[in-house]
Amino acid sequence: MSFNPLKEKGIPVEKQLRSWHDIVKKPFNKNEVDCYSRTRQILMNGIEIEAWNFKHAFARMCPDIEVAKKIAETRRIEDQHQTTINWLAPSDQSVLETTLGYEQVAVDLTAWLAQNEPDDYVKETFNFGLLEDFDHLYRYSQWYHMIEGANPDDILQAQTDVILGRPTQNHHNDNKLRLRKHIDKNTASPQTKVNIMTLVSAEQQTHNYYAEHGFCYGNDTLRMTYAEIKDVEEEHVTMYESLLDPTESWYEKLLLHEFTEVCNYYNCMKDEDDDNLKDIWEEFMMHEIEHLKIAADLFKKYEKRDPEEVIGTKVVEPCHFESQKDYVTGILETQIDRRLDTEMSYTTIDELPEDWPSYEIQRTAGEDGSPTETTIRLIGVSDGRDLVLADDGLKKDEIDLLTRGLQAIAQAPNTVTPEELEEMIETSEAEDKKPLEDEEPKPKKRK
Repeated sequence: MSFNPLKEKGIPVEKQLRSWHDIVKKPFNKNEVDCYSRTRQILMNGIEIEAWNFKHAFARMCPDIEVAKKIAETRRIEDQHQTTINWLAPSDQSVLETTLGYEQVAVDLTAWLAQNEPDDYVKETFNFGLLEDFDHLYRYSQWYHMIEGANPDDILQAQTDVILGRPTQNHHNDNKLRLRKHIDKNTASPQTKVNIMTLVSAEQQTHNYYAEHGFCYGNDTLRMTYAEIKDVEEEHVTMYESLLDPTESWYEKLLLHEFTEVCNYYNCMKDEDDDNLKDIWEEFMMHEIEHLKIAADLFKKYEKRDPEEVIGTKVVEPCHFESQKDYVTGILETQIDRRLDTEMSYTTIDELPEDWPSYEIQRTAGEDGSPTETTIRLIGVSDGRDLVLADDGLKKDEIDLLTRGLQAIAQAPNTVTPEELEEMIETSEAEDKKPLEDEEPKPKKRK
């Protein structure tokens, strides 16, 4: 099913205000919820935060009081939406459990967007960020196992692999290098525009969550791990938002924000199996259809253009959640050594010049050690080796992946080298094969 949201009848704005009882819904059960229901909840929280933030920024630059009134009216609804969605998360879901959900969003959403992105350069950028979020999931999974004694698949439900990606200590770049070539608003497809806005929203919300919750644990290394990864999320927001055309007017950006909301709610509604959540996605989509019409009217009045020139005539699909293991593995095995060059493009470790600007950033950030490297050393002490949840074929590639993905220059002093990780794994596997001390050895077979 597809439809033109500008032609659909939504819920009038004056009927969108809700009571506190309606705003605060019953949270989902963390032990029973489908992992992709959780990812939809996390994503739509970020989508609403982005819309709310944008409208406040627009209002501060808007001299027309009548326009400001329109923005204020819909902005309040966005805020109520965000409260409903954010508070669907249950109180007994720990910060680390929620964090695993955030990284599952980052991995599986980015992989889906990359495969459904018509612009090759934008797709390349998505693939680059994908391997960084994939490594973040690996690092946080170690902590979840160490702190809570649980299996990350309790949250991930075996839909997303857990194994190292491009090492996090190598993600810290001169932020100027994160800037990408922006799309052309006149030629880019609505799919590309919505894809970028969706990922910007998701990454921004991830950054904000880590900023607001990373301090909740008493373990200093875990707190620093959140700080280290939060810094990378800032780089991701910088990278993805720079893909947007900066020449879009405020009214054009307003139109795209509302269209992005409609498209994402439509996807969520279409894919959701939980009836309670499905009803929320549908109701909010009907709200956003009316917000889109308001934005379209403002665009026509002030830009003297047809909104369909910008958003097309049908919804696009930016957030279909399903397992992306095969695609991620393919990118992992072919692009783990990729790095940012100084020309808004990509290169490999072997081609980096000695004066690559990011080296100095990495030396400074990691001079006292990288928390995400300490993470692997700690689980090596507690469990013998790192926690990996993947098929045997991918597990066998782990040392090779680390060898190809780790930079020789600007390494943190506590870096877990491929040789050290291999020794951890071999020692752990040997220990697993030993009989228990109180177990009698099996008699040898006579020839």
